[in-house]
Amino acid sequence: MKHTKRVLFGALILITAVAALAQQASKHVLSSDEVKKAVPSEFFFRGQKAPVQMRNAVGAQEADGKILLAALVDASGYSTAIQQKYQGLLITEKKITIGGSTLTPGQYGFGFTSDGKFVAMDVANNDVLGETS
Repeated sequence: MKHTKRVLFGALILITAVAALAQQASKHVLSSDEVKKAVPSEFFFRGQKAPVQMRNAVGAQEADGKILLAALVDASGYSTAIQQKYQGLLITEKKITIGGSTLTPGQYGFGFTSDGKFVAMDVANNDVLGETS
């Protein structure tokens, strides 16, 4: 139950962040059809593929045409250690700033630690932004 609440809280924060980004500097928030076309149905992370929860996927297109996508994934096939901080995918075609730290264009796993801190990881599960950067 605690994990479910954390994932739902994370999804809410993610949706809010993408919506805020979209209002500030983007051309538009992607429609559900645009999200379905852009978000992969599976996401490769730490040697495995995880199904993407399309109902929990969002995206925004910047004024220059570059896209930011985020979605929750089903990480049930991963080890407990990875599941504890890997809850979703983040794909960005543009440099973005999160909490004062910069994330370069690329594909990342993201999640929230047990104490509520946001963390982004490269596809090998190395922290690149968050509590340890």
